[in-house]
Amino acid sequence: TSINSTFHNQLFSFHYINITNTLPISAHIEIHPLETNISYLFIYKFDQIPQLNTSINQIDGWTVFCPFNLTNESIYTYFINNQQTFGHQSIIFGLRELNLTEIQDFCGNSSIVNPPITDEKFDFTSNYELRIYTSGCYYLDQNNQWKSDGLIVGPLTNHYETQCFSSHLTTFASGFRVLPEPVNWNYVFANADFLRNKTIYLTVICVSVIYLILLVYARLKDKRDLEKLGVTSLLDNHKSDQYFYQIIVFTSRRKDAGTKSKVHFVLSGDSDTTHIRTFADPHRQIFQRGGIDAFIMTVPKSLGLLNYIHIWHDNTGGGSSSSWFLKYLIVRDLQTMEKYYFICQRWLAVEKDDGKIERLLPIANEIEKNQFSYILSKKAYHNVSDSHLWFSIFSRPSSNKFTRIQRCTCCFVLLFLSMFLNIMYYDLSNQAKSTNNTNSLSIGPLHIASQQILIGMIVELLSIVPSLLLVQFFRRIRSRQQQISPLHQTLYKMKSHLKIENERKKKSEKLTFPWWCLFIAYGLCIILVGMSILFIIARGIEFGDLKTKQWLTSVLSGFFSSIFLTQPVKILCLTIFFAFFCRNTNDNEETKHYLDGNEVNFDNDFEDYPQPVEKQPSLFTCRSSIRLNRLTKRQIAVARQERLKEIQMWSFIREILSYFCFFILLYTITYSNQNSNGYFQVDHLQKYFYNSREINSDYSKISTINEYWLWLEESFVSNIRAQQWYNGDAPRYLSGFTNDKTNRFIGWATMRQLRTKSQLCHFKNEIISTCQYDYSLFNEDKHSYQPGWLNETIGTYSLSISQSFQYKSSKDLDTYTYIGDHGSYPGDGYVYEFRGGLSDLQSNLSQLHTLGWINNQTRAVIIQFTLYNPNVQLFTAVTFLMEFLSTGGVYPAARVEPMSFGAFTSPFQLICMMFYMIFIIYFMWMEIKSLFSLKWSYFQQFWSYVEVGMIVCSWSSVGIYVWRYKEYKRISSLFEQTNGYVYINLQFASYINDILTYFYGFCCFFGTIKLLHLCRFNERLMLFRETLKYAGKELISFSMMFLIVFFAFMCLFNLLFVSKILGCSSLLETAQMLFQMTLLKFDATELVGAAAFLGPFCFSLFILLVVFVCLSMFLSIINDSFRRARDDMKIEKNQEIFSFILNRFQHWTGWKKASEKEIYQERNGLMRSGYINGMEHLSEKLDQILDAVNRLSVSREAELTRAQQSDI
Repeated sequence: TSINSTFHNQLFSFHYINITNTLPISAHIEIHPLETNISYLFIYKFDQIPQLNTSINQIDGWTVFCPFNLTNESIYTYFINNQQTFGHQSIIFGLRELNLTEIQDFCGNSSIVNPPITDEKFDFTSNYELRIYTSGCYYLDQNNQWKSDGLIVGPLTNHYETQCFSSHLTTFASGFRVLPEPVNWNYVFANADFLRNKTIYLTVICVSVIYLILLVYARLKDKRDLEKLGVTSLLDNHKSDQYFYQIIVFTSRRKDAGTKSKVHFVLSGDSDTTHIRTFADPHRQIFQRGGIDAFIMTVPKSLGLLNYIHIWHDNTGGGSSSSWFLKYLIVRDLQTMEKYYFICQRWLAVEKDDGKIERLLPIANEIEKNQFSYILSKKAYHNVSDSHLWFSIFSRPSSNKFTRIQRCTCCFVLLFLSMFLNIMYYDLSNQAKSTNNTNSLSIGPLHIASQQILIGMIVELLSIVPSLLLVQFFRRIRSRQQQISPLHQTLYKMKSHLKIENERKKKSEKLTFPWWCLFIAYGLCIILVGMSILFIIARGIEFGDLKTKQWLTSVLSGFFSSIFLTQPVKILCLTIFFAFFCRNTNDNEETKHYLDGNEVNFDNDFEDYPQPVEKQPSLFTCRSSIRLNRLTKRQIAVARQERLKEIQMWSFIREILSYFCFFILLYTITYSNQNSNGYFQVDHLQKYFYNSREINSDYSKISTINEYWLWLEESFVSNIRAQQWYNGDAPRYLSGFTNDKTNRFIGWATMRQLRTKSQLCHFKNEIISTCQYDYSLFNEDKHSYQPGWLNETIGTYSLSISQSFQYKSSKDLDTYTYIGDHGSYPGDGYVYEFRGGLSDLQSNLSQLHTLGWINNQTRAVIIQFTLYNPNVQLFTAVTFLMEFLSTGGVYPAARVEPMSFGAFTSPFQLICMMFYMIFIIYFMWMEIKSLFSLKWSYFQQFWSYVEVGMIVCSWSSVGIYVWRYKEYKRISSLFEQTNGYVYINLQFASYINDILTYFYGFCCFFGTIKLLHLCRFNERLMLFRETLKYAGKELISFSMMFLIVFFAFMCLFNLLFVSKILGCSSLLETAQMLFQMTLLKFDATELVGAAAFLGPFCFSLFILLVVFVCLSMFLSIINDSFRRARDDMKIEKNQEIFSFILNRFQHWTGWKKASEKEIYQERNGLMRSGYINGMEHLSEKLDQILDAVNRLSVSREAELTRAQQSDI
């Protein structure tokens, strides 16, 4: 445990160890001071608080911890063996720091026999970390009982292995326990104010509020689940029907799987076939997503062995509620209790699958019921909706007795227990991670130790075991009243005289508890949560607010990884395992509510079941399909087109909204990476160091080496040191600041030189034999010299002067390659450091000037330093590059790069980056689906490359963002260790920041281009797209011709004016100049001055051939393509969808009412759908008449039988 150093005005800081055990144990105490030069006095006493002052001396032991007592891990250790602890229940030890006098008296004298005693209260000046554990040595006697006689724990015991001394040869073993640090309640109560511990209080409050919100949600959902339960009697059941079937329908949990359409079916058997029947329930919505609906169907007689079921719906649900995904049906004969399975696992929807809204399902045989896909579907649904405790709050099966409120309570009990155990063992786990020992295993960044594994097992077991027991306790509590099953309740309503046999007890009946145990279960939950909250708050107060935030981060990461990674993977593995190896076809828990084991005895007395008089059917009422509006193929096709348009409409709306949110995130992340004060910081530093007001010391106008030395000695060196104020006052508290009194140096400035070797000239020359060529890696001078570029020392110079002539590698300097206007320069070279006072710097620069530190072999001088402006929280990397070409020219350049490290760790930016990654994953998923759908056609679409470019740049930016964050952590750690008094080069950080900015720029580019795709319904944009499509081939041919002509003029101008005009000094500069000519934004006077005849002639020729001819051809191609596109343009699918969206929107808002034509078409469609052709149904009419006569005869016989029985 990390102990806070805010214990003030106490004699000792006390800690408690519980050593209660059936066998003797030893105690091991390890103290890790965060400052290794601190000494401590350690005292302890068994079962009581030790007291040591000038008047009381009640201790059982003491020692003084001095710095030379520290182990290799900087730990003080104290050991109390099992013989000393025998017969005691606890150890209380105290700790205090020694003052300087006590350290000199006790740490320097080994003959002291009495502890230092004082009555003065002390203050801790530094924190310390504490680890306590116990161990023991035991053996098994003849009675197989553990004993410790003759065994002593040795002092070399540690938390990896135990040393045992034995006085006999009996086989023995050792024990080991990791104990959390007990809570210091005195400190907790003294520092329990809210403002000092906001994190821990707000955490507990927020978790509790979330629990209450989920509790309200769970209660509402539990009430709705009760409405879903029950078995419904079909409305078209006839009172004279004598045979009963139970039908259970399972709807999938897929998106939009539920339906509000009317579902009809025909059930066929060997003996008979039903008429068209309709699933309906006037009291509740049936066929909801993930729902299970049970119905009772009555028929005149048994259908025999069932063969198939023909099922369909009328597609009247509207929108997404029209489609239906049917998993399977179970039909049970209530007379024989035999069950029949009909497996579908397909859509009944006009817009999905094959577009059909009816299915013919044959009865499933044993092979089909044992198919992997069918078993996997059942197992996956049950495991996700019931086994995953957190997910089950939202997806719990409605028939399960384990309510959502109970599940929610168990979840938060588990959460609070995990938080409690994590915070109690938090320090021990961190110590295990940080301990470097040969008994641990390191794999990359992972460090695995035996204590760490043990702590993890303890935390998991102690949190999971109580929660599992609590869950099982809730599951096994019986209802308060013995309820009749929904099936029998419905049968009672239909036939009041039915007899139900007692349920036969199963051999393996589960253990259950009476209903009043529910109060015990909730009481246990309250106790566990209350205890956990108490210790969480107490330990959080001990930790302090900063350490509590670190603990909270680890808890949240573990919590979310458990919910979204560990648990789903476990459920997936178990589902696949049971689907492969345990294919039990018996009905699972979700159907037990509907399929009970009670048998029903049906007699032949046809009593009327309760039904409203106005709804009682006549004997002549027939179940007919004539009045049922079954859609024709043409109507299904029309409905399919309308539904597909509607789906595309909502897809387009979702696309617009998602891209709108994505653009907000993208531009927020991009521009939050910039600092609004960056431009002003750059402008100030450039004006400040350029010294443009001084004609002789203007950096931007330097053209010779002497001018460069003048700028260094008179301007630059004066600006990098804070000097007197305008009134002559000394610059107090401005050590390390520049002369503007605003920017502070991080470390110091460096001046690095790169040189070339002196080589023999390529061509023999009698005047000069050696030449210095342009800089390259092959002719770089890497030798070390003495001052003056000599091989021998002449005179005495300071260390900084001598070091400036020594070659150093980029690794030693922590510098990187810098790219200039005339070359690229690596990070090595000869370095002078601007360290010391102003007078020392001026003197050193004067000596370097005299010694010729910059001479004809110098090719680049790079001055680099880092500034920090605390007023605007900006770090600035400043680089001054002076390039010395072999032609003798001197070319200055500078780069000022501001960086805001606040953007590296801004919580707002981190949250935006997380949501941005979610969007990118979503876009990747959509593109992968498109790739598999379109296959090779995917690569023929322009927008595919835009999407891929945006995804690639986005993931690259995320990777660079992480890379930048690691570099920031390295720099900040170095800054904290040195307080900014060491040279910190931000060159690499600026490179990373630039790369990140580049990727952000490309992301914004692709994202903005994507807006054109979102506006694809606009007629003008469609015309623009078609124009480019028509002009594509011709533009490619024209581009080839234009490039040839343009390249010819580029070579001409470059060869003619390469030494006369700056714009023709290179091919790239020449191309830029020619483009300016093409735009007629060029001043031809420079060409006239370079060549009086050739200049105007070449210019006129270029204007004639390129501007007049080529550009006219280009415009002609565009105009012709535009005319063809406009003439051939037709109404496209996108335009139809746009009209559909606009029409729907106007109807929803009431801006537009249905026209007479639309009303007429709708009425005409209804009339056509309701038209009945009597001749087509003549044979069916005759069958219905015969059926009615048969029913009348049966009813008459029944009435005669009742009359005879009443006379008797």
